[in-house]
Amino acid sequence: MDVSKVIIYRQIGAKVAYYRTLRQLTQEELAKKVHISRSTLYRIEHGRYEEGISLSTLIDIADGLHIELSHLTSFTEEEKKLWWETDANL
Repeated sequence: MDVSKVIIYRQIGAKVAYYRTLRQLTQEELAKKVHISRSTLYRIEHGRYEEGISLSTLIDIADGLHIELSHLTSFTEEEKKLWWETDANL
């Protein structure tokens, strides 16, 4: 998989974990809300979802967290800078 995609998946996963923790939900609770397995949510949160994350799944997760989808898929300039730095070091 393209290195930049791996980095983006990791950042999305970190955001999912952040908002889940902020909402005081366990992985099990969020997974049930969005109709995925806890192990799938774990892989998403840790950037280990090799098949990619479907838009439908991301929408369900955002809904389950009561946030806008853009909170998971928008990145600051500083976050984007990490993509290029990490890619250059690999």
